[in-house]
Amino acid sequence: MMSGSIKPKTPEQVEAMAASGRVLAGALDEIEAEVCPGVTTGELDAIAESFIRDHSGIPSFLGVPAADPGVEPFPGAICASINDAIVHGIPGSAVLREGDIISLDCGVILDGWHSDSARTLAVGEIDPDASRLLDVTRAALAEAIRASVAGGHIGDIGAAVQKLVEEAGLTIVRRFVGHGIGRTMHESPQVPNFGRPGGGPELVPGTTLAIEPMVNIGSAGVVFDTDGWTARTDDGSLSAHFEHTVAITHAGPRVLTEAV
Repeated sequence: MMSGSIKPKTPEQVEAMAASGRVLAGALDEIEAEVCPGVTTGELDAIAESFIRDHSGIPSFLGVPAADPGVEPFPGAICASINDAIVHGIPGSAVLREGDIISLDCGVILDGWHSDSARTLAVGEIDPDASRLLDVTRAALAEAIRASVAGGHIGDIGAAVQKLVEEAGLTIVRRFVGHGIGRTMHESPQVPNFGRPGGGPELVPGTTLAIEPMVNIGSAGVVFDTDGWTARTDDGSLSAHFEHTVAITHAGPRVLTEAV
């Protein structure tokens, strides 16, 4: 699960990825501002695609081929996953309702460099269990980023997520993992949200990773919709997803998908 060689980037390449990440952060900020009861996921998708293209980027999710050759390529600029949808929800006619949570995942290519980020948002007022799920998942990403230091290991990142989530009594989705990122969206190594401290490849300066805890209130089991993309919790419980693209530097972890 944690095999694969790391492909360090030069400082100049990290800066190019940060430029991509700023466009992505701006797109997510734009759609976050529009999340409210009554809006459709298709409307959010259109806003994101327009913002990305207006800033000279390419929506990297749009047209991605499915693993199953019988499934159509992904049709959106964003993944819009509501409530029990964990990841890869297809944007379209679904209408957000008061009390929903929605995970918005997006990728950008700028000058050939990829960035990848996700956040889960409340739609209006949400119940305390949903709010706690968002808080814990957001905190798990922060812990994972803190563990992303030169001289550490991939296993340190997963172990940090696992400890925080399991101590909170919530469940890690093990079916999906983070990944290296750079000239392509998915590079080695995989970055699981569980693991053993000191395990896996060593983190070196120039390592660039998409770190993305996915956390459920209930079961860790996953089922897929007939669209071939949308992954849901098998017990219908809520799921949250937070993600940043992060560079390992001599000075510590640098988040590349934040607006500056």
